[in-house]
Amino acid sequence: MNKRPKLLFFVTEDWYFCSHRLPLALAAREAGFEVVVATRVREHGTLIRDSGLKLIPLELSRRSANPASQLVLLARLVSLYRCEKPDIVHHVAIKPVFLGSLAALLTGTPRIVNAVAGLGWLFTSTSRSARLLGKFVATVFRALLGRSQVIVQNPDDHAFLMELGVPSGRIALIRGSGVDIEAYSPTPEPQKTPLVILASRLLWNKGVGEFVEAARTLRAQGIRARFALVGEPDEANPASIEIGQIARWQQDGIVERWGKRDDMPAVMAQAHIVCLPSYREGLPKVLIEAAACGRPIVTTDVPGCREVVRDGENGLLVPARSVQPLADALRRLIEDPDLRKRMGSKGREMAVAEFSVNRVNRETLALYRDILA
Repeated sequence: MNKRPKLLFFVTEDWYFCSHRLPLALAAREAGFEVVVATRVREHGTLIRDSGLKLIPLELSRRSANPASQLVLLARLVSLYRCEKPDIVHHVAIKPVFLGSLAALLTGTPRIVNAVAGLGWLFTSTSRSARLLGKFVATVFRALLGRSQVIVQNPDDHAFLMELGVPSGRIALIRGSGVDIEAYSPTPEPQKTPLVILASRLLWNKGVGEFVEAARTLRAQGIRARFALVGEPDEANPASIEIGQIARWQQDGIVERWGKRDDMPAVMAQAHIVCLPSYREGLPKVLIEAAACGRPIVTTDVPGCREVVRDGENGLLVPARSVQPLADALRRLIEDPDLRKRMGSKGREMAVAEFSVNRVNRETLALYRDILA
């Protein structure tokens, strides 16, 4: 192509783009792409613009399913795609995949990359509304994804999409968004009371409730340890935990509430164990950050999480939605510093070999070049 190919990202939130896709966007720009970002802008617009990327603000709600508001957003996307004329559109997460794919088809946008970064609340909730909406989304995905190149982060999601009827040749397995192995590097354990952190949006389907109950169990057993929630609720997500509930846990002395932190390498340096008892993930960034920092992990044996942890090597896997096995695994690591050290060293090896951001960027850029060819 004589001109620089234009790559347009459509992501729901500016913070998510900066956390999970900014390194890829910068690598694409260095590789010769013109990069445009369409997202809801709150606190990270300056960072995106200062990175040399064109930013197009969009107003959207991840929670709203109101048909009228979705049609308004779809019309906005159609106008945007016609104006920008991207060579590739890269949609991340369910709502951008759904609406962005429709807009791309309506405008004749030639190349669509849909990143299914985990299946989220729709596929983990047991509520009737989630099950019904999940069936609808699955039906729509079957129609839309077969026309695009799809990126999944774990083999379980690959198998799920094939069951929906998406051709195998349309699905690429690229494991997560990667970790900067220089910024996230091992540090010695603090010589303090063991600290267990759960770093995530505070959602029920991240296993926050089970984490708190496991902490309560261990405190009742007289185990000396601290337990901290690092993150905030996400009111746009139906699984968000109410502020009042978090405050009650804190007042009861069960967990510490650290809030959202932008200095995760420093947070990891204070921790002895990283825990994420999630119900399902794409490939959780916090776990590869923990591995890169040489911290042992306790997580659930579910899609996404088990891609990062090899049970007994760099961490421990437990059943989802179960408190006692989680408490037992945490106790084992709290009481065994030598085991923590061995598992942390193994996790660092795995992060360097398998989950570096440079590797993820190379694989994604190769995908772009293939579909441009």
